[in-house]
Amino acid sequence: MPFYEAFRLAIQTIRAQKLKSSFSLLGVFVGVSSLIASCSIANGVDRYMTEKFAQTLYGVNTFQLRRQPMFVPNVPDSVWRAWRRRPRIRFSDADAITKGLTVPVITAWQSSDQVTVTFANKEARDIELTAASERYFDIKNLDIVIGRPFTGEENRSGVPVAVLGDAVSKRLFADRPPLGRSVRIGGVPYRVIGVVAHQGSLMGFPLDRFVVVPALSPAQNLVNPPGILDAFLVKAHSDLEMREAMSQAEGIMRSRRHLRPKQDNNFVLDTSEGIQRFWAGISNILNTVIPGIVVVSLVIGGIVIMNIMLMAVAERTREIGLRKSLGARRRDVLRQFLAESTAIAAVGAVLGIIAGIGLTLLINKLSPLPASVSPTSVVFGALMGAGVGIVFGVYPATRAARLDPIAALRQE
Repeated sequence: MPFYEAFRLAIQTIRAQKLKSSFSLLGVFVGVSSLIASCSIANGVDRYMTEKFAQTLYGVNTFQLRRQPMFVPNVPDSVWRAWRRRPRIRFSDADAITKGLTVPVITAWQSSDQVTVTFANKEARDIELTAASERYFDIKNLDIVIGRPFTGEENRSGVPVAVLGDAVSKRLFADRPPLGRSVRIGGVPYRVIGVVAHQGSLMGFPLDRFVVVPALSPAQNLVNPPGILDAFLVKAHSDLEMREAMSQAEGIMRSRRHLRPKQDNNFVLDTSEGIQRFWAGISNILNTVIPGIVVVSLVIGGIVIMNIMLMAVAERTREIGLRKSLGARRRDVLRQFLAESTAIAAVGAVLGIIAGIGLTLLINKLSPLPASVSPTSVVFGALMGAGVGIVFGVYPATRAARLDPIAALRQE
């Protein structure tokens, strides 16, 4: 019997026994759909972390001079206390690095804290106030859709002007034009000169609840003590130039801090690599655990298929005996039952793939989790689904093929 004929007969049997077949393919369906959905979430988050999350926090080809790393997961208390004892980054440190770098870069000061911003009788709470220098917008790739950023002269003069995030602008001004109006930050009026384009959210955290003001404006006293920075940002044209700038900045800071050759740095040159290494470790764990869980689900589904196929062999014993008496060979019977189990698993895998892709799109639309369908998981799911049908269908098919035709015809 040709295989396509065996597969056609298998599909007819599945149609005739819908309830039994649906129970058979359920395990494969759940396993494959969960594989695709979970791998798609992991794939989407992986791309999100490497392409958007790290770039949004740090910027491309950018490093930050800080007292301690910005991203610090699971740090022991002793390390945290040691970081807190380090000297703060000062305006003079930033000036020394700016003058000492020989690599073409752009730089910016940055200090941030949470404040309340008011306009008339409206207020926006828990807004991130960033006191920065003028190149901050270029380093962070902030697109100003209304108005303009503040200039270097405005920063050096400490002019009280502000650039609002989209959410702050909508909260305070609704449909009114914000340019030229004054908002109050720490009791000081700031004239609005620009609004940044809507950025959405990052892993569920809004990116539009911020205000940027000149680093030397009165707001500097709200975010840090006088002369102190949270971070000094340096952006190069390429990764190679960034590495060279980091090396030069490290040398300048070690000289200013009078550190001996064997002494550790009491500052950090922070890049997105820390986040990427942290996420790579989590990603490796997920890529190991998720397939293992799915394999267990598919094995359970395969056992269900095997048991139902054994029931089918018992129920169709007379049919098998009749076919053998009419000339069917062992391999014909073997092929038919193996085709049935494979077809059941394949149908379950196809439905699982469709459900997994649909679930991925739903998660991507309705939740903050980024999900991206992984073609590898689709192929892997299809192969595993068909493989389950073949592996767990061998024993029932072999048992059917070995039945004695005379004994099978006597079966009631």
